[in-house]
Amino acid sequence: MLYPELFKQLESVRWNMDSDIAWSRFDASLLSEEQAQTVKMNAITEWAALPATEMFLRDNRDDSDFSAFMSVWFFEEQKHSLVLMEYLRRFRPDLVPTEEELHQVRFEFDPAPALETLMLHFCGEVRLNHWYRRAAEWHTEPVIKQIYETLAKDEARHGGAYLRYMKRALNKFGDEARAAFAKVGVLMASARRTAQALHPTNLHVNEKLFPRDTIQSRLPDPAWLEHWLDKQIQFDTVWENKVVERILHNMSLLMERSFASVQELNRFRKEVTTKLAAAATAATGGPGIQPA
Repeated sequence: MLYPELFKQLESVRWNMDSDIAWSRFDASLLSEEQAQTVKMNAITEWAALPATEMFLRDNRDDSDFSAFMSVWFFEEQKHSLVLMEYLRRFRPDLVPTEEELHQVRFEFDPAPALETLMLHFCGEVRLNHWYRRAAEWHTEPVIKQIYETLAKDEARHGGAYLRYMKRALNKFGDEARAAFAKVGVLMASARRTAQALHPTNLHVNEKLFPRDTIQSRLPDPAWLEHWLDKQIQFDTVWENKVVERILHNMSLLMERSFASVQELNRFRKEVTTKLAAAATAATGGPGIQPA
């Protein structure tokens, strides 16, 4: 089981909200109105760890090891929301999210393949690490800069934990896991070709609630994420390339095969899918899954 070791690792570097955040360094003159508003939106977005955890526990009922790890991930992600709200409570109490605003992002996600969801959230942690690093650079007020730097490190560690479970899945499920990880990897590394930011909180997850079935669509300002990325923290091509490079690097390590581009990863996806289809045909004597 991975949970006991991951618990110890994350416990050893866990930060304390009261003593490790330098609240006394706050400088009101360095916090603009638009910056404060983005803190509120991120606080609500982080609250979405609640429905995500409910999804993970539902879709991984046969995996007690991973489900137990959710206790750590859920705690730390909700702590992210809490520290952002604490910042607002201390310095901009008028912007503290209401309970109803938080509750709006708690809704049921449609069931999805567990392996694909695992890869999706691994990529989401990689992307959020880079978003928060860029946010720390954009902010001018020292306390919120430190908070975003702290959260970015947490997201990187979470990505590493998900990677451990992905390695375990490769040993257990073989090409099925390779196909699932490559499929989502191609999607999540192709943000430059899409009109929306590719992150779990910005993807449609409940068909019956469409179009209000993304976390972002249920925020007080549904358009804030794109504005935050494009106009405020300016998450440009250089930063996006860093995300893509990390995804491709980790996929290369996982698959023990070098992927220098999304196109190479997509070719690998097709190879594995074709292999799975051939195996299915051989096993059943009928047509198998065809590559997309």
